[in-house]
Amino acid sequence: MRLRYGAAARTITQRAPATLTLVRQRAQPTAETIVRLAVTAVFAYLVALLVPGTSRPVLAPLTALLVVQVSIYQTLRSAVRRIAAVVAGVLLALGLSAWVGFTWWSLGIVIAVGLAVGYALHLGDTVLEVPVSAMLILSVGTTSAATQRVVETFVGTAAGLVAGFVLTSPRVQPAEEAIEELCRAMAGLLDRMAAGLAGGSVQASVGGWLAQARSLGAEIRRVDDALRQAEESTKLNPRSLRLPHSTITLRESLETLEHEAITLRVLARVLADSARLPDEDNPLRDPDVCRGLADTLRELAAAVRTYGGLATEFAAPGHDRLQAELQQHLAAARDEQDRLAERLDTDPAARPVGWPLRGELISQLDRFRTEFEAGQPDGRTRPRRNRSWRPHGGRSRLPPSWRRLTSTRVPRS
Repeated sequence: MRLRYGAAARTITQRAPATLTLVRQRAQPTAETIVRLAVTAVFAYLVALLVPGTSRPVLAPLTALLVVQVSIYQTLRSAVRRIAAVVAGVLLALGLSAWVGFTWWSLGIVIAVGLAVGYALHLGDTVLEVPVSAMLILSVGTTSAATQRVVETFVGTAAGLVAGFVLTSPRVQPAEEAIEELCRAMAGLLDRMAAGLAGGSVQASVGGWLAQARSLGAEIRRVDDALRQAEESTKLNPRSLRLPHSTITLRESLETLEHEAITLRVLARVLADSARLPDEDNPLRDPDVCRGLADTLRELAAAVRTYGGLATEFAAPGHDRLQAELQQHLAAARDEQDRLAERLDTDPAARPVGWPLRGELISQLDRFRTEFEAGQPDGRTRPRRNRSWRPHGGRSRLPPSWRRLTSTRVPRS
């Protein structure tokens, strides 16, 4: 018992640094946001105090807090909408106060007209600012109050814009981490498939492989959301000019991984269909085929992990090292695939039932590998590539008996 607890304690101690690092990385954006908002509010208040005739201008820091967003582009859009909403509300209140006083029915008119104006101007989340500003000014009924509200709104908005340009940094790291996590998930599935094939547990595991392959679609959407936020955070941001890469590179890497996720799902579907064939037509009943397929999947899993680092590494030495490592794994996977194709090659007349699935199995492995060959990110030139499922040069490495199967209908996944 003591030895068990000791081993568990050592395991926890070994994992603790990585866990603490992850928690610290997750806490950094929150702490940065708190500091940025607090500094922005205090800055807006101090600037508003310099305006003659102001006393405790709390509307300035309030506006600054409402204006500041996670990106400069969003901050600028929020600033324009908030200024338009406040000015429209103030003008509406001044116009109605010249005709009527503050009564219950005039209050209703102000709210209804203010909302109509806000929706007509397409103010979005700030549409309620129009009737709120109009009600406040109508209740006071003085021009000085209207002027003070407009001035404080401008000061708070200006402070929010300044803080956005000075304190807002591009949020590219979460997108990079999401791509790396997606690669780890895909590589983990490939490793589990290889282990199941090598261990003879295909029948019991193939359903789980297909379900996990289908779940990659949700991971793709999560990475796409993180990448969209990263792209928006770099708009109008001067700090994005100092980034070693652009979000275009990450977007192209995600496109490659999306294609690979689809191919992996189809591959799992082919394995599931093959596992249901009779013994004489089932290629997964052959130990040599399972061994060769497992070796191929292991090399592809290593290639996926390497690609995750390559997609987010843009320093020349590290990039070149990872690119060479990826080429090595892809070459090893190609050799294993060629040997597997020889084991799977058979006369269609002798095996008319399982022959199409054998060809489809090799076809999907070939697609998975050649997509990585054609979709390697370049951290220096970042060219836009023409996407293709075919290898470079248009030559297929499939055996002659399989080549006409590349145009056959893909199994439903």
